[in-house]
Amino acid sequence: MKRVLVTPRSLTHSDHPAFQRLRQAGWEIVLGPKGRLPNEAELCELVRGCLGWIAGVEPVSPKVLAAADVLKVISRNGSGVDNIPLGEAAQRGITVLRATGANAQGVAELTMGLALTAARGIHLADRALKEGVWQRSMGSELNGRQVAVVGYGRIGQAVARLFAAFGSVISVIEPLEVATEPFRRMKLEEAVREADLITLHCPPAADGSPLLTKAWLSQVQPGLTLINTARRTLVDEEGLLQQLESGRIAAYCSDVFDQADAGTAKLSAHPRVIATSHLGAFTRESVDRAALEAVQNLIVFFENADD
Repeated sequence: MKRVLVTPRSLTHSDHPAFQRLRQAGWEIVLGPKGRLPNEAELCELVRGCLGWIAGVEPVSPKVLAAADVLKVISRNGSGVDNIPLGEAAQRGITVLRATGANAQGVAELTMGLALTAARGIHLADRALKEGVWQRSMGSELNGRQVAVVGYGRIGQAVARLFAAFGSVISVIEPLEVATEPFRRMKLEEAVREADLITLHCPPAADGSPLLTKAWLSQVQPGLTLINTARRTLVDEEGLLQQLESGRIAAYCSDVFDQADAGTAKLSAHPRVIATSHLGAFTRESVDRAALEAVQNLIVFFENADD
């Protein structure tokens, strides 16, 4: 029987309905560790003998690919592939497939939740009341706010539509020649100086350098809200912390901290930071869409290979 490795955290804690489609197509399922990211040593052991791999966000090193003795395809249950060394995979004849857009609505809705939390100080009021303190802080409305959406893929498009429904004035920063109407295009340097809120939905640079450098962060509009549900490396964290301390950045809403940051990192513990634990794509609907698309991509790949 053909073997497929399944490692996304959202799929290893239970028998997902998508697995039935794999079994019907003649696949034996090899599960990664339950509900957590596998480490390199575990992946090297698990991937041996597997023709297919439905992968999550766990780092895939060249060493892991070297251990993948018969692997033909990695099917991501999401759109990001920066955890996979694509050049190394190509050299070994391993195809990498993506479930594009499956998590767009979930990430977009979390982005709006973070924006509303920051705008109205919901987190502050909640914390104060639980500590027995009656405390109110003056909030602001999203209507009329200048919002810059960085990255106009499926997630960025969904985010722009939701902010527009609140009456925000939307600008889009997107290097690719894609239509952005009815929203105007803007350069990053303009967004940094003009936007009340910047929300990041783009891939990281190949070399890992931040999009929002220390220099850019020092020039943002005073009172900026910055939302990052994309990748941690997009923001220079030292420069960010400096601007949070000065109050120039009023709030940093982040869904990109690592598990190791819980209770230890200075940035995630900062009172101006609203931190969530990679919740963007972690909705029942997003998980189901991504799993089904990843499974379908894998099945179709091997059906075409057999033709």
